[in-house]
Amino acid sequence: MTPGNAYVHHDVVVIGAGISGLGAAVHLRRHGIDFVVLEKADAIAGTWRDNTYPGCACDVPSALYSYSFAPNREWSRLFAGQAEIRRYIEGVAETNGVLPHIRFGTEMQRARWDDRAHRWTVHTSAGVITADALVAAAGPWNEPLIPHIPGLDTFPGEVFHSSRWNHRYDLRGKRVAVVGTGASAVQFVPEIQPDVAELHLYQRTAQWVLPKPDYPLRRLERAVLRRVPGAHEMLRRSEYAIMEMLGLGFRNPVFMKALQQVGRAWLRLQVHDRRLRDLLTPEYTPGCKRMLFSNTYYRSLTRSNVEVHPTAVASVRGNVVTGGDGVEREVDAVIFGTGFRILDMPIAGRIVDGQGRSLDDHWSGSPQAYLGTTVAGFPNAFVLLGPSLGTGHTSAFTILEAQLGYVMQALIRARQEGWTRMEPRRAVQDAFNRTVQDALDGTVYNAGGCRSYFFDVNGRNSFNWPWSTDRMLRELSTFDEAAFDVSSVPPVRM
Repeated sequence: MTPGNAYVHHDVVVIGAGISGLGAAVHLRRHGIDFVVLEKADAIAGTWRDNTYPGCACDVPSALYSYSFAPNREWSRLFAGQAEIRRYIEGVAETNGVLPHIRFGTEMQRARWDDRAHRWTVHTSAGVITADALVAAAGPWNEPLIPHIPGLDTFPGEVFHSSRWNHRYDLRGKRVAVVGTGASAVQFVPEIQPDVAELHLYQRTAQWVLPKPDYPLRRLERAVLRRVPGAHEMLRRSEYAIMEMLGLGFRNPVFMKALQQVGRAWLRLQVHDRRLRDLLTPEYTPGCKRMLFSNTYYRSLTRSNVEVHPTAVASVRGNVVTGGDGVEREVDAVIFGTGFRILDMPIAGRIVDGQGRSLDDHWSGSPQAYLGTTVAGFPNAFVLLGPSLGTGHTSAFTILEAQLGYVMQALIRARQEGWTRMEPRRAVQDAFNRTVQDALDGTVYNAGGCRSYFFDVNGRNSFNWPWSTDRMLRELSTFDEAAFDVSSVPPVRM
């Protein structure tokens, strides 16, 4: 596809070549459905391509953090690192023959539903495509979130986000401000701490950090997983069961008290200074924010070159960073570990309905979908890893594959029945989301005593699934035609 080569048509256009888009590509190819994948970068793997910061690794066990149709029996650790995960994803794409379907360096600029033609018109940086269906697979961990800080734009030193790590910048001997204490910061702070002259950690909210049961898999263990029939599947099922037990605590916060004691004990074991320990002790129930795991984070904060500031950054003036408490520190670099635009994804402003209203317009700050996958007002469109499907206790691959099964059923059914349009009924979508919100009230996500990225700008939890993963798998196991308005009227082709 080259600029000016307009109106290339495909059955399905997939946006993004991360784990979601590649999973969709594999399923589409296996079902003989014509498709193209648009990827704005020059390589696949999405999150695992972009996040190359020191110490980057998964916090879900490796055997579970993989496609069920492409088990990897060669993981080197119980929790794989970024480079190994990226190699695995690239290997899956190559083995399953989807690379020729990917258009690299092609950014989706705008996708609009055509009510007359019953198809999507997709404007890209390389021309125009039309498609019968659209799969939005950009994912929620795509666009980095950098808070507005007065004066940051005039900072004379180096500034970057953890997901856009500048490996050309030498941190050795530098005075570094780290803003944010989320999952990425917990991983990279221990890695850079020994090299920097000063590390100023700006912590708006203390996090629960639990020990990570990670270790390199021994040769014998890897041989068993590789050669013994059923061994890898047994490990995967065991990890799934353990994570589901943790999920019981998320749905019943009283059970998280035991985990809280583990967190307190871990903190006492690694941080002996009482004042610092008090700064690092959260005031909310574990699970209210994303659970974090590290064997080195707390210890790194006890070193003499580290200062923990229990505040957000208020402003920057020259190379002076000022915290919300008024304390000033001179630094040479600012690194953001502030996560991503989870619930205000930029792609939502680029996908529009037949009347020209975008997903953003429909959502008004609170993303909603039916089963986290289809959206009223947007026919023949699917959102992968969409609203209200996030959990704190399972793998994104598990959620993704449940959705992909649902999407494939919908597409195949449409082809069999000759449907040119299918859209979830508004009443069905609203009823589903009311049930989700009611069920969330008693979970640790809502009742744990904190404010997290699970909540959107309107104060509504638009991220979490309030039930078990088993229930999610059941609800997504069958495409429910009764929940949709469908049409077989031959569209007007222009």
